[in-house]
Amino acid sequence: MNPSNQMSIPSEAPSHPLIDMLNLNRFIFCPGCLIGTVITSITSCLKERGLTSKDYAIVSGIGCTGRSSGCFKAPAFHTTHGRAIPFATGLKLANPKLKVIVLSGDGDLFAIGGNHFIHAARRNIELTVLCINNNIYGMTGGQVAPTTQIGDITQTTPYGNVEPPFNLVSLAAAAGSTYVARWPGYDTLRLQKSIFKCIDNEGFSFIEVLAPCFVQYGSKNKLGDAVEMLEWLKKQVKIKVDWTPHQATFDFKKGIIICGEFVDEKREGYSKKIEQVRIEVQYKKIKNKDSKEEYD
Repeated sequence: MNPSNQMSIPSEAPSHPLIDMLNLNRFIFCPGCLIGTVITSITSCLKERGLTSKDYAIVSGIGCTGRSSGCFKAPAFHTTHGRAIPFATGLKLANPKLKVIVLSGDGDLFAIGGNHFIHAARRNIELTVLCINNNIYGMTGGQVAPTTQIGDITQTTPYGNVEPPFNLVSLAAAAGSTYVARWPGYDTLRLQKSIFKCIDNEGFSFIEVLAPCFVQYGSKNKLGDAVEMLEWLKKQVKIKVDWTPHQATFDFKKGIIICGEFVDEKREGYSKKIEQVRIEVQYKKIKNKDSKEEYD
């Protein structure tokens, strides 16, 4: 055989562009799940900003998305159920310069962790919170979740869900989040633009990422495989500009899911307020000490 006609095969396969920041062998998600897409979107933003593992920390809770913390080559913490946000709050207050990102699911953040979410938003703690919303408890058997739509079939609602779901955009805005957005997980361009804004925001930032679970949610509601579910989701998504949070409709039955940025405002963050209080207390102590010495 003429050597010139042989196909040249590289000695080494090209490496992943994020290999220095991710443990690729820890991507154990179902084929077609968008959790991996969200992880790479976050990491791409961190890399583009030039942030290293000394500059940020990742916190996750329990569930499918909870497994994401192990994917990062950085300080990453897989916390107990519902406690991702208080754990992240401790990290931020201990090191205010740290960019702290919470990545968890709708069940973890808004069921057992719901109270922590609303108070972190109320306090405007400088956290970036991404909720991977798959409308169900995916990892633990497919039970009904706080985001499951009316009429949906789950493991614990075999005749259809009767509980009204949370609208996460409205909830986050009402609680006090200074940045709120919602995007489908496949729209990585818009998602990454929002992540950049969250990283820069000096307050509580929230992004709802739509990532329907074809294994637990899709199969029970006869919505097809992963590709078919993404096509089903794509038909319902409508991108809107300058809409208020209460206009952010999320209704599978009507086939309307409004996506976009709904809150983007500036307000002093919690850790800065705490630092100001510390300085004022220290100043008063010094002043009182000087007055006492002068009196003595």
